[in-house]
Amino acid sequence: MVIMVMDGQGGGIGAEIIKGIRQELGTGMEIFALGTNSSATSRMMKAGANKGATGENAIVRTSRTVDIIMGPLAVIISNSMMGEVTPRMADAVCSSGARKILIPLTQENVRIIGIVGEPLPHLVHQAIKSIKEG
Repeated sequence: MVIMVMDGQGGGIGAEIIKGIRQELGTGMEIFALGTNSSATSRMMKAGANKGATGENAIVRTSRTVDIIMGPLAVIISNSMMGEVTPRMADAVCSSGARKILIPLTQENVRIIGIVGEPLPHLVHQAIKSIKEG
């Protein structure tokens, strides 16, 4: 199983996801860190990803080949993260046949009704639980 973790800006959410996967599921999962910028990719690599790449083309191509895509909700919103998520990136993630497990945190003007505001560690734990459940 190959998991793509996508994040931007500082890469903090992606790094937490990768750390959580490594702690709960071990090293058997192959994790690709895909950043909208090099800082995000670097932080996710330090968290324990197997491979990393940065930018629109890397995200578009990799999203076609993985089993699961994880990241904040903003990865499917065009022009989110202060413009770091391009329309092509958002479309590639949405169009991918991979299962998407998204953390409902966003700085965008988007509100998801029915979602209880939980701290990031709890949300990451729930996301990893979703991987276990298949």
